[in-house]
Amino acid sequence: MTLLEVIATTVADARAAQRGGANRLELVTAMGEGGLTPSIGLIEAVTEAVDIPVNVIVRPHSRSFVYDADDYAVMLRDVRAIAKTRANAIVVGMLTANGDIDTDGLARVIDAADGLPLTFHRAFDDTRDLHAAFDTLLQFDAVTNVLTSGGKPSVLEAEKTIAKLVERAKDSHCTVLAGAGLTVDAVAPFVASTRARAVHFGSGVRVDGNGLAPGMKRESGACGRRSTRWAEAGAYAPIHGSLRKHHPATVFRCPSPSLSPSNPSSRSYACP
Repeated sequence: MTLLEVIATTVADARAAQRGGANRLELVTAMGEGGLTPSIGLIEAVTEAVDIPVNVIVRPHSRSFVYDADDYAVMLRDVRAIAKTRANAIVVGMLTANGDIDTDGLARVIDAADGLPLTFHRAFDDTRDLHAAFDTLLQFDAVTNVLTSGGKPSVLEAEKTIAKLVERAKDSHCTVLAGAGLTVDAVAPFVASTRARAVHFGSGVRVDGNGLAPGMKRESGACGRRSTRWAEAGAYAPIHGSLRKHHPATVFRCPSPSLSPSNPSSRSYACP
């Protein structure tokens, strides 16, 4: 089964993605910087506006994935605040100076997340050994997704690496979330080749690769009109159609985190 995750940056963006058929959102700000932590107000507004799961990035700046004590203080405050919202998961990534997973920092974030699952973002692609790093992440039950381009600028240049990671993740609690450089035309053969269970789109599903589209551009002119029409018409239908052509009935909707009837604040890690 193949899940379609799409980056959202505003409430209108999130609504457009849901209308278009996205199964899950990654909510960020500053998409041009690779995504930074959104405000609590935006998180609350987006989770109220859509029915699909919303994963929220926690990234204090774009300077590095190596964080100091002050960075972690900010990140942990953000994680604790996000855990009190309707967010589905936290998206994070942290490395040591020598290019390994910062396991101590990751453990602190998991503790602060209070049961929310985690996606480890593309900081993973900056590790010195992808396969060793993946094995490290598999030791953390809370890490249910790893977003990766296989260490390349485009995931389409790393199909063999992605296939190996997907095989390594088989029968584990963790899903390889393949992203960066995917296009509507390329996604189906990519999934067929790698057997990826989840794909991630940002600029690849936006008008002319514009981070402000769909649904955000409201200026007059053909470009603005095209952006609005594209969002309203079902932006991701070509992706779903392409995937179904290769793998019938494989696109699915990820449920919200399962809640324990006895403890409504508790969340399982069942959702990929």
